[in-house]
Amino acid sequence: MILRADHVAGAAFIALGILVFVIGTDLPFGTVTQPGAGMMPKLVAGLMILFAILTIAGGASSMPLARIDWSDRGHAALVVLITAIAIFLYIRLGFLITMSLLVFALLAVVERRRLLPAAVYAIGLTLFAYWLFDKALKAPLERGILGF
Repeated sequence: MILRADHVAGAAFIALGILVFVIGTDLPFGTVTQPGAGMMPKLVAGLMILFAILTIAGGASSMPLARIDWSDRGHAALVVLITAIAIFLYIRLGFLITMSLLVFALLAVVERRRLLPAAVYAIGLTLFAYWLFDKALKAPLERGILGF
């Protein structure tokens, strides 16, 4: 049997979905009318496992794992590193600052876009997301050092 890319990716997402279920066992699931804090993570993990199983099932036509070109691994590692830094800074700096810096870094550093358009886009996107989640949906967002 040839190990294929979709088989490996599907297995990784199944493992990640199971990990989310295990980590979230202490969160209450709630009901449909009154969802608990654990409903959304468990729902997303369940869907992720389902789609991973479908990916594995259809993976016979994907590229063999040994033939994948890994030349873009530095780019992927940079995305993971910038995202990890943003996760670390999120509680300390809050939503607005962290997300603006995250989007700006991804555009300016990873994608090598011009600085001014990247900054304008990052701030605009973050302000829209802040309005949508904090104001329109009334979802609690991390306030951070500036208090908003």
